[in-house]
Amino acid sequence: MYGAAKAEASEILRRAADDVGAEFKDVLLPNLFGEHGKPFYNSVVATFCHLIQSGQRPEVMEDRELELLHAQNAADLLLGRLKAEDLYKFTARMTVSTLLTQLQQISELYRSGDIPSLSSDFDVELFNTYRSFRTGDELPFVLDRRADARGSFFEVCRSHGGDGQTSFSTTMPGISRGDHYHRRKVERFVVLAGQAEISMRRLFSDQVLRFSVSGDSPVAIDMPTLWSHNITNTGDMDLYTMFWTNEIFDPSNPDTFSEEV
Repeated sequence: MYGAAKAEASEILRRAADDVGAEFKDVLLPNLFGEHGKPFYNSVVATFCHLIQSGQRPEVMEDRELELLHAQNAADLLLGRLKAEDLYKFTARMTVSTLLTQLQQISELYRSGDIPSLSSDFDVELFNTYRSFRTGDELPFVLDRRADARGSFFEVCRSHGGDGQTSFSTTMPGISRGDHYHRRKVERFVVLAGQAEISMRRLFSDQVLRFSVSGDSPVAIDMPTLWSHNITNTGDMDLYTMFWTNEIFDPSNPDTFSEEV
């Protein structure tokens, strides 16, 4: 009945558009998924992410093929930023069991801080969706710092495939960097030396998460997509920070949008 009602409404709108000489496009969207989806309501992707992240074992009740479209791509289609006829260029097709297996593999790697293979846009979208369910005190990954008479050593990021770029910054005491958010980018912060506070806020929310970090006890914190974030030097010496992102910076498409935390 729901689908029939939608089809009837579409035909009514089509006739009305024809009567006034307006253009009408009927966009039939497949299964949508994305960051912060509601489990047991929005999509099977949200349900699987919630169950896996909370340590439960999802079950496949009906192993049928799915057509999956990231919600941000759907928004771009409806806003005209992407062509409606290109809908299926952004749609992934897979069975429910294949989806579950990929999410379980993502979870197994990411629980230790490793970045899974991000060799396709869909891989990035699915990973960003999964990690939106890892929140609060679960965000920092404690790094294995090994020290001896020569100094110290620790691994910053282990990536299992796809593009990547590493950057380094110095920040003077009292200065902040950031106050922006990303739609698709996976970005990791690691303080190498000095003291800092990393702050982040989900868009359309007033709650701010704050993490005190230090080069003496290094942790890796990945910035969730659709969360504004910044880093502030809270010490009395220059702050040394390393950044890793899964894509090579493109000035014509930086995926960086100003937004105060």
